[in-house]
Amino acid sequence: MKQKYKYCPLCASELVEKSFDDRRRLQCTAPECSYVQWDNPIPVLAAIVEHEDKIILAHNRSWPEGLYSVITGFLEKGEEPQQGVLREVHEELGLHGEVIDFIGVYSFRRMNQLILAYYVKASGTIVLNSELTNIKKIEKSKLKGWSFGTGPAVWDWVEKYGQKASSSKTTIG
Repeated sequence: MKQKYKYCPLCASELVEKSFDDRRRLQCTAPECSYVQWDNPIPVLAAIVEHEDKIILAHNRSWPEGLYSVITGFLEKGEEPQQGVLREVHEELGLHGEVIDFIGVYSFRRMNQLILAYYVKASGTIVLNSELTNIKKIEKSKLKGWSFGTGPAVWDWVEKYGQKASSSKTTIG
């Protein structure tokens, strides 16, 4: 287990790795403190955005050149997922959207994320926020998923709303 934290956020005592519920977890060493670092997955929202009959894929400024994906963002405390996905579409693209369908839940273990994916139809003029450097608009019939992150959600969307997915999955980029 890679140790992310060295000290307890509640009492500042040292954290050590111990077995807890048949898993290795960081736990506080102070006898009076019961803190356990659960390291549960972070909920992430993903929007497969249809705009002017095409699907928008975006490039985040922190990603390698040529890598594009659907619109994503973190679920905020107290926010309903459908509200959050529409907020992300508006924040990142400047568009107003409507949730058409819930596509599904997907595990992205490499990033310790749980992705909640939605199909969103959006309208308005695209205005990219500072997180994005570029977008691509893909014909719905040409959209294909990829093997990690939000890619499986795209494959499921393609199977339900686009052409039948081919058996060879490729990365868009």
